[in-house]
Amino acid sequence: MSSASTMTASTEQEIATVAEIRAHFPALDRIHAGERVAYFDGPGGTQVPRAVADAMTSYLYEHNANTYWEYPSSAETDAIILASREALADFLNATSDEIAFGANMTTLTFHLARAIGRRLTEGDEIVVTELDHHANIAPWTALARERKVTVRSVRLIPETGQLDWDHLERQITPRTRVLAIGAASNALGSITDVRRAGELAHAVGALVFVDAVHYAAHAPVDVRLWDCDFAACSAYKLYGPHIGVLYGKLDRLDDLDVPKLYPAPDNSPDRMETGTQNHEGIAGAGAAVDWIASVAANTLDRRSRIVLALEALHARNQPLFTNLWDALSAMLGVRLFGPPPNAQRTHTVSFVVDGVPAVDVVRSLAKRGVFATHGDFYATTIIERLGQSKDGVVRAGLACYTTDDEVNRLIAGVQAVAGR
Repeated sequence: MSSASTMTASTEQEIATVAEIRAHFPALDRIHAGERVAYFDGPGGTQVPRAVADAMTSYLYEHNANTYWEYPSSAETDAIILASREALADFLNATSDEIAFGANMTTLTFHLARAIGRRLTEGDEIVVTELDHHANIAPWTALARERKVTVRSVRLIPETGQLDWDHLERQITPRTRVLAIGAASNALGSITDVRRAGELAHAVGALVFVDAVHYAAHAPVDVRLWDCDFAACSAYKLYGPHIGVLYGKLDRLDDLDVPKLYPAPDNSPDRMETGTQNHEGIAGAGAAVDWIASVAANTLDRRSRIVLALEALHARNQPLFTNLWDALSAMLGVRLFGPPPNAQRTHTVSFVVDGVPAVDVVRSLAKRGVFATHGDFYATTIIERLGQSKDGVVRAGLACYTTDDEVNRLIAGVQAVAGR
C-alpha cells in the first residue's frame, strides 16, 4: 500500500481531483442540520456514483430478462453478466470464470463453507481469527456442529490491533483443512499479510479463504499474489450496489461439492450461483469497477487503472487520516484503537469518548451533518477483546470523496463531545 510520501506529482495528476470525483456522487449534495453531509460511514457502505445507478436502471428498463434463452433481451442479460464478471476479474486479478455473484459476502461464505464442509470429517480443523468480521467466523464454526470439526481461533493483540503471528503458526497443524482469514479489519483497519498466512496453511495442504470486504475499497486486491483458493468482497463497500462477489481458483470451484439444483448449470462459476441472480446488482457491480478505473488515466488497461486509482487515492488520503488520528489522539478522554497511521492499515479509525456511549457520540455528530457509525460492526470478538462490549465504539472511515474540510468537521464534532 502506497504512502503519501511515495506518491509522485505525476501520479497525482493521473487521477481525478477530489472535486471531480465528488461531482459523480449525488448523495454528497444532501443537506442535514443546515450542513452538507460529510459521510464517514464508508466502512459500512460507501455512497454510489451516478454511473452505477444508471447501469442498474438501464438494465431494468432496457434489458430485463432471465438468462440463457434465445431472444435479444436474454442474450443481452447474458452479455451484461459476463461483462461484469470480466470487470470484477480485473478488479481481483482473476479470470471471468473464477467470479461468482451472490446476495452478499455472508451468504456466499455460508454457501462455500457448506460445500467445503461436505468433505470434512470429525477431527479435521478450521482456523479462524479474532480479528475477523463474524461473516468469516460463523460459517466455519457452524461446521463444528454439523461435521464435528474443530475450530481453532488465532488471537488478536489488543494493544496493536494485529494478529499474534506466533499463535497463528501454532494453530495451523497437519489437521488444518481451512484457514479463513481477513485481509483487513473492518473495525480497526489493520491489514494482515494474507499471503504469508496462506503459505503456512498451504504447507499443510489446507485451503485458504480470504475475506477482502474491507480491504478491497482501500488497496488493490491481487488473488494471484495472495495465492488464496477463495476470496470474497462486497460491491457496496466499493461504490457499488448491495451484492456479494466470490472468487475461487477454477479448479477449486469445479471440485466443490456445492449444494445446487440438479438441472441447474454445473459449469463454473454458474454452479456457485443458486437460483436467479440479482441481474441489476451485477450490472451495478461491474459499473462500480469501471468507475474506479475511470478515476485514473484512461490510456492504461483496466486492471492497471484500478491499481493506479486505488493506490493514488490511498496516498492522497494519508495526510487527512494522519491529521484525524493525531487530532483525536490529542483530545483528553478520547481513546483510539488499532495501529497508527504509519502502519499497514486502511483509513478507518475506531475510538471511544470516556463516559459517553458511542451511540450518543454519533448522534451528536449527526446534528452537525457528520455521519459516522457505532457498535461492534459484526466484529464482535474484537470489540469484546478491547473491553468495549457494553457500548461499542465509534467508527469513521475516509473514502475517495472525503475532503480536508470534512475531516476538520469530524474533529470539531468529537472535540465538542469530549470537551463537554
